[in-house]
Amino acid sequence: MIRTQIQLTESQLKKLRQASSASGRSIADLVREGVELYLATRSAPSREERVRRAVAVAGRFSSGSSDVSSNHDRYLSEAFKG
Repeated sequence: MIRTQIQLTESQLKKLRQASSASGRSIADLVREGVELYLATRSAPSREERVRRAVAVAGRFSSGSSDVSSNHDRYLSEAFKG
């Protein structure tokens, strides 16, 4: 691991100390977890993850129409007309 310094407000440090005490984890561990959560929500999913999500959703929904594959352009045009 790489050591770094950060500056926190008094309120942030107080809350981190309370969380640390309540959980039995170090403040550094809690900060690392917070950074991981932040990065996970800000970064785009990998190509593999996007493919996995697309495959997982494929076939889960039904339009009720049996000709969507041959008339998809018409359906899209109608849908975007509003």
